[in-house]
Amino acid sequence: MMYRYLTLNDGTEVVHSDMMPDGRVKVLFERPDERDGFHDATCYLPDYSWEDVSGFSKADMKRNERLLKEVAHIIIELSQEGGFDNASGF
Repeated sequence: MMYRYLTLNDGTEVVHSDMMPDGRVKVLFERPDERDGFHDATCYLPDYSWEDVSGFSKADMKRNERLLKEVAHIIIELSQEGGFDNASGF
C-alpha cells in the first residue's frame, strides 16, 4: 500500500509504503510531464538508496534528497501507522 505524504509546488507527489519486513520504507517521487508522461524516482529509507530515477534533473534530485532527509523520521513513523490519514497525533 502507498500513502500520499505531500505535493510540492511543481506538482511532484511524494508517497510512501508501509514499513517492509526488512525495516525499509519505499518513498516514490512522481511528477507529471506533458512530454514524458511522468518523471519518477524511488528511494528506500533509512539507507537513502535511490533507484529508477527518470526525468528528474540533478537539481531536482538534490531538492528531493534534501527534503527527504528533513522528513524521513516522519515518513518512517507514518509507515508504521498506515499513513498520515491513519496516524494519531498528527
